[in-house]
Parts: sequence; structure tokens; C-alpha cells
Amino acid sequence: MLKDVAAVVLDGFTPFELGIACEVFGTDRTSEGLPGYAFAVVAGEPGPLRTEAGFGLVAPFGLDRLETADLIIVPASGDDRCGRDEWPEPLLAALRRAVERGARVLSVCTGAFVLGAAGLLDDRACTTHWRHAERLARLYPAAKVDPAVLYVDADPVITSAGTAAGIDACLYLVRKEQGSSVANAIARRMVVPPHRDGGQAQFVDRPVGEQDCDTLGDIIEWMQRNLDRFMTVDQLAELAVMSPRTFARRFVQETGTTPQRWLTGQRILLAQQLLEETDETVDVVAERAGFGSAATFRHHFHAWRATTPQGYRRAFRESQPRRVPG
Repeated sequence: MLKDVAAVVLDGFTPFELGIACEVFGTDRTSEGLPGYAFAVVAGEPGPLRTEAGFGLVAPFGLDRLETADLIIVPASGDDRCGRDEWPEPLLAALRRAVERGARVLSVCTGAFVLGAAGLLDDRACTTHWRHAERLARLYPAAKVDPAVLYVDADPVITSAGTAAGIDACLYLVRKEQGSSVANAIARRMVVPPHRDGGQAQFVDRPVGEQDCDTLGDIIEWMQRNLDRFMTVDQLAELAVMSPRTFARRFVQETGTTPQRWLTGQRILLAQQLLEETDETVDVVAERAGFGSAATFRHHFHAWRATTPQGYRRAFRESQPRRVPG
């Protein structure tokens, strides 16, 4: 169970990426019925610790605080530092010990370079900001670097791309450990989308043309409200008053993924929520989530979550604390 979280600060850290960890795990939301975390900001090396913006930070904890953490978050550090492969060995050793005892580590942006130096990316799929992916692969050739995706879960090591992708990775982990309702509630408080699939592209090569200034926001909202309905690209294109080819191209440009993959991902999320929060049968969940048949649902669920719907429901409920009536 995710309870104890530590964020590591190194000299040259970027404030936004540290702020992600503080906002998701360091904000007390227990009064709203959400889980609380024992959260700490840890100095990864002796100070002074300065941001790229020039101001400093005094971290209240040292590396010994990492020994109890269930999750250690490593935010980005300055670009110049990432090319030198020079990181404090005591921190690297602490990260290795954490993984050996079963803790998770999660990097945001160039924090992946710290994990690479610790040997935690060897033979693992991983990512970082697309601008630094080639450098990461060159420095740590045993790492399987994917420069295109938002985040990668190679449990117990999770890596994410630049800035906002760190939010996606943190919310993904909350959803994985504590369920959709908790992750969605935190996302609402942060006023961010509750989920972006990790396989979604970091960016698109071809921007939407100036002559096509309308977005697909209304169509995507309609799709979200009607996940239980059968829909094809041709039907969606007709709703958007576009040709199917133009619609598919625009959809990728605006979301970073194809209409079919987006739909499947959203349906998987809805199915997870139904499995977590209701006692509906797999057949009913399959119908309500838009998969049509239980067989189709099981196929997609296993492909996306590497388990069966019943296995997910059982594992999720067993991992949750028992509620005692008051």
C-alpha cells in the first residue's frame, strides 16, 4: 500500500517537477475522505540546493529518510548536469537499496538520469523528455529508452517525460495502487485530466494547420459520455463534419493517439472503476464499458492491464484497508 513518499532534491532541480510530487502526495486531503501520505522532501546531497531559477531550498530530511519510503520520486535536475553522469554515490546506493527491499522509484523528466546512474534502468523500458532521450540512451546503453511516450511502468521503476507527464505518472500510480476514485478526486483538485495513457505520444510532429482552427473538444467530450455505444471512425468523422482520413489525422494531432486506442483506453478506465466500486458481473461491466461481449472485454483488459477483470477486482479489493462501521 502506498503510504510513505519521499521526493529527492538535488542541486539544480526544477521547481515545477518537485511541485508535482508535493501537490499529489504532500497535500493533506484526508478531510475529503482521501488517503493521507507521510511525505518528505529529502536532500539528495549536501547543500546549498538551488533551482535553475536561482532561488534556494533547505530540505528538512537527509538520505536516511529514504530507508522507510514506499515511493521515492526523483524530479528533474539541470540539463548540464545530466550529460556528465556525476551523481552522489550515497544517493545512488540508497535508491538501489530501496528497490531491493520492494519500494518503487519514479523519475520526472531528467530525473531518469539519476536512476540510470544507479543502474536501475538496465534492461528496463524507460523514458525521459524527448530532448534528452538520445543522451540517456548513450550514457546508459543497457536502458531500453522510448523517447515517444508519456511514461513507462517497469515496476518497480516508473519513468516519465517532461513536466506535465510527471503528473500523469503520479496519478497513474495512485490509480494503480488506490483506485480510480482516489486518482480522479486528486485530479479534480488539481484541475487536470484524470488520465492520459502512458503510451500516448509526447508530442506530434505535424501541428494542426492554421486554417483548421476548430478543435475536436466537443467530439471527444461526446465520446467520453457515450463509451457504452458502438462507434466507428466513419461515424465520428460524420459527427465532426470531416472526412474519416481528416478526422483520424486531426485526432492524433490533438490527443497524441488514434481514436481507437483512445476509446479502448477510456473504456478500460471505466471498466476499472466499475470493477472497483460495484459488484456487477463481468458481462455487465463489459456492456457498460462499451466492449460488447465479455470475451472481447477480457481480451482488451488483459492486453492493457496484464490481468483478468476478476483478478483485478480481487487484487484491488484485497489491497484496500477494511472499513469498520462507525
